Amino acid sequence: MKQIFRLAIRNLKEHKTKTIIISCFFIFGVAIVILGNSFLESVNRGLEKDFRANYTGDIVVGTISNKGEINDLFGVNTTNFTGDIPQLPAIVDLEKVEEILNGFDAFEKKTKLISAQVMLAKSGDEIDLSAWVEKDDIGFDDMPIAMLLAGEDKTYWDTFPGIHFVEGGLPAPNSTEIIVDTRLKKAFESLYDLPLNVGDKVLVLGANTNGIVREAVVSGFFKPSNENSAMFQAVYSNPSFARTFADLTYGSSFSQELPENVDLSLSELSEDELFGDADDAFFDDADGDAFLADAEIDFSSILGDTSLRDELNKTDDGAWHFIITKLKHPSQTEKLIEELNASFKEQGLNVEAMNWKRAAYSYSQSVEGIAIIFNLLIIILAVVVFIIVMNTMTVSIIERTSEIGTMRAIGAKKSFVRMLFFTESGFLTIISSVIGIILAFIIMGIFNSCSITISNSIAKMILGGGLLHFSPTVKIVVLTMVIAFAGSIISNLYPVSSALRITPLKALSRE
Repeated sequence: MKQIFRLAIRNLKEHKTKTIIISCFFIFGVAIVILGNSFLESVNRGLEKDFRANYTGDIVVGTISNKGEINDLFGVNTTNFTGDIPQLPAIVDLEKVEEILNGFDAFEKKTKLISAQVMLAKSGDEIDLSAWVEKDDIGFDDMPIAMLLAGEDKTYWDTFPGIHFVEGGLPAPNSTEIIVDTRLKKAFESLYDLPLNVGDKVLVLGANTNGIVREAVVSGFFKPSNENSAMFQAVYSNPSFARTFADLTYGSSFSQELPENVDLSLSELSEDELFGDADDAFFDDADGDAFLADAEIDFSSILGDTSLRDELNKTDDGAWHFIITKLKHPSQTEKLIEELNASFKEQGLNVEAMNWKRAAYSYSQSVEGIAIIFNLLIIILAVVVFIIVMNTMTVSIIERTSEIGTMRAIGAKKSFVRMLFFTESGFLTIISSVIGIILAFIIMGIFNSCSITISNSIAKMILGGGLLHFSPTVKIVVLTMVIAFAGSIISNLYPVSSALRITPLKALSRE
C-alpha cells in the first residue's frame, strides 16, 4: 500500500496540468456547496429562533385546513381562486381542545391568538385613500399594511414578552387602542405626509374583509425584539377589537335548520294573489291621483324580525384562531405533536397541532423554495464537475497507455492498477476538499465580520431575515467531503475500466 501511495503522488506531480485543473474544480465546487448550505443553515436557524421565541411558540393548535388551503398564523394560503378571500376559521369545541392540552404536563406556557390583515388610514369623516394612487414613488414598504395580532389578555405578553416599546404602552383592556410597529409608523407618515403620535386616532381597514372600518387610538409604538426579523410589520390590539376584522362573529359559525312548522303555502299562490293588482296598490282611484293610496305601509317591517341577524353580527367573545404553546423541553416537540394529533383525531375534533415551520408557512415556504433552487443548482454543478473530471481522467489514461502496459508487462495485476488510479483520485479529492473548506471558511469569516443587513420587507421574507450570515456546521462539512469523495470515485469508474483493458501487447502496438 505504501508503494501505491508513493506512485500515486509521483504520478500527480508528473501530470501537474491535469492535477491543477481537477483540483480547481473540486476546490471551488466544495467551497460553493459549503457556502450555500451554511447560508441556508443560518436562514433556517434565525427564522426558527425568531418565530419560536416571538410568534409561534413551539406548538400551535389550529383548525385543519380545507383541501387546497394551508392555514397558518398569518392567513389562509390557497390555490382555490374563487373570488372570495378565505378567512381563518375559529377553533370549534375550544373547551374540549383545551381539556386535551391540559392533560399533558409538557407545556410551560399557553396562550390564544387572533390574526387578521389590516390597513391604516388617516382619521376623518370619509376614508381618504387618494394618496395610495396619487404617489408614483410608493412601494410595497411604503404602504401602511400590517398583520393585526391580538392575544389573550393575561397570557399572551407573558408568553411573548419580547417587543421593545419606543413610546407609550399596551392597549387598555376592552378598548379600541392599538400599538403600532415603528416600520408601520414610518410608512403611514411617508404616505400621508402626516406625523403619527401616541394618542392620535387612525382608521383601521380590514384588508381581507368586506368593508370593515373601525377607528382606533394609537397607545404606543414598538420595535420587534429582533430588528432583522423576517416578520412583516404588525399591529397589536385587544381581542374584542380584532375579532371584527377576523370575521369572528356568532354568524360566521352559525347554522340553523328550518323549523318543521314553516308555512310553505305561499308557493301555492298565484302571482296576482301574491302581489295583487298594481293599480290597487299604488292608486286609490281611477284617475290615479293618490300615490301609494291612503293605506299606511310600514316599510320597516318588510324584513321582519331582525333581532337574530343583529345578534349573529356581534363578535364572538369566546372565539380564537389558535392556541399557542411553549414547552418545558422543546426537543420533545415532534413527539408531542404526534400524540396531540392522535388525541384530537380520537375525539373527532377538527383541529391539528403543528410545529413552528408549519405555523409560519407563509415565511418558511420561501426559505424552502430557495433551498430547493440551490440544491438543484448544486446538482447541476456537481454533474458538470464530475463529467469534466471523468473526461480529464480518460484523456490522462490514453496518454499513459504505455506506462500502464509496462506495469502490466512486469507483472502488475489489474487490482494493482485499479488501486493506483483510485488512490490518485482519492488523494487529489481529499487535498482539494480541504483547501476548498479553508477557502469557504475564510470567505465566511470576512463576510460575517461585515454584518451586512437588508431592510426591504419582501427580501426579508424571502431570505428569512435581514441579517446576511453564514452558519457552518460539522454536518455540512463532513457531508460535503463525503459527496465530493463519492463523486470522485464515480467519475473515475469509466477511466479506470478503460485502463484495465490495456494489455502489454496493446501498449506496444501504440508505441
